[in-house]
Amino acid sequence: MATAQLPLSRQHWARAPFYFNSAAHLMRIVGERADNLEGLLEGLHSCPDEAIFQHTFQTLEEHHFIREGFSNDFAHWAFSACNEVALAEKLAAVDVREFTSTRALRERLIEIVKEYLATHPRAGERPALEPFHFCASDTVVIPTPLVARNLDEFAEGLKQTSIYCVHYHFIEARLRLKLNSNDFSMWLEKDMELHALADRVNRIDIYTSTLNDIRRKIIRIVEGATA
Repeated sequence: MATAQLPLSRQHWARAPFYFNSAAHLMRIVGERADNLEGLLEGLHSCPDEAIFQHTFQTLEEHHFIREGFSNDFAHWAFSACNEVALAEKLAAVDVREFTSTRALRERLIEIVKEYLATHPRAGERPALEPFHFCASDTVVIPTPLVARNLDEFAEGLKQTSIYCVHYHFIEARLRLKLNSNDFSMWLEKDMELHALADRVNRIDIYTSTLNDIRRKIIRIVEGATA
């Protein structure tokens, strides 16, 4: 007589638990400042990796409620302070999900600005309405009491945690993991050995989804696996 298969969450316990953490960020201005597009190009060359990450990935937390508009700070500044709409659109079109290193992302941004200045040389020295200050942030990790040892507990933890926790594990983790993945997917893959599930979570679109959307999508994916 065949034995009925148990729900995945009841037969599949993690090798190690997942600890939900939140985070606070202390913003700091790094040495680079741009008063025009030539200054932006120079800053893109010399600023630390944390600044590149801050102005592309990290700003998704501050603007998590915005579904449309420019996707990174460089594009927003090119539009609002420099009135270079075509450049802003090119910078906004950069899909950070295609990059597996901050270095490669930096090089693509540099390439876009350099090509634009080659065809619009007068734009390089034109003063911006306001300067662009390259910033980075220092993270203060805040532990929460939420812990998951299986998929049921993982889904329940996601329901209870804040969007700042979602940002820390899903967005900010990409800098630690060289842009390749996120903490949720890493736990599902390594500690739960659920590779397909991990991949589905990692493929959630961070551009068309707010942080609350991301939370709901992960919960739906996980609960669907335990149904």
